[in-house]
Amino acid sequence: MNHVRSVGMRKTARVALMSLVLAGAGFGMTACQSDPDIDITKLGLETDAPETLYNQGLANMKAGNLAEAGRKFDSIDRQNPFTEWGRKALVMSTFTKYRLGRNDEAVATGNRYMSQYPQSQDSAYVQYLVGLAYSKQIADVTQDQRAAVRTIDAMNKVVTNYPTSEYVEDAQAKIRFARDQLAGKEMQIGRYYLERKEYLAAIQRFRNVVEQYPNTNQVEEALARLTEAYYAMGITEEAQTAAAVLGRNYPDSQWYADSFKLLKGNGVEPRENRGSWISRAGAKLIGA
Repeated sequence: MNHVRSVGMRKTARVALMSLVLAGAGFGMTACQSDPDIDITKLGLETDAPETLYNQGLANMKAGNLAEAGRKFDSIDRQNPFTEWGRKALVMSTFTKYRLGRNDEAVATGNRYMSQYPQSQDSAYVQYLVGLAYSKQIADVTQDQRAAVRTIDAMNKVVTNYPTSEYVEDAQAKIRFARDQLAGKEMQIGRYYLERKEYLAAIQRFRNVVEQYPNTNQVEEALARLTEAYYAMGITEEAQTAAAVLGRNYPDSQWYADSFKLLKGNGVEPRENRGSWISRAGAKLIGA
């Protein structure tokens, strides 16, 4: 009798427990459907196949919904790392972040791709995207120029590591622009010192332009400012050399006309000293 009662009690307990479980599940489903904090349109991101998500991402891109496309590609990356779909999604994720102006994120995603797939079929493109994301952050020459330095480094990798890729030509253009920005920054600082008659400090900045950034648009002014600074210090021979190198390379430049006028007005004229650092640097200039 006691045995029958015990079995009956266990059976009743199991039925009661199952009822509670089923009731709880029903409550959870109801809550999921009615809870305003749950976006059921995003639940599929956790279950859709990577191919489906990838095609959805492409469709969103075509429709101009870049943010939604990026979410699709990021979902593939999270759920399927180190797979072919994950690799392709990383490429597209880098692209969408760049197009959305989220440049730091584009750089981070692109660099992660390059560390995982440096020799893949899309590596040249992703490295180029990293360079583009840096170039978009280059500020006016009055601002910090770290983005210009990073642009040069990233785009040099495109040119060096993928010399036959279709991105080389534009990568080189971006490098030239970034170098011109760095030269412009040197000129800005040099002019600051020159205005305050701190000639040695000014000369060092102008020298940096001539020696480190010879093929930029800043060189003409740099040589003219060297002429001005050296002459102000009484180092006439170097002033003459700077003007002579300027005239040889840029004879029609207004900067040369101004330098010639400065020297001629004080009884001297441009004359190159072949032993000067300016003469040696002059051999590397655009007009040499």
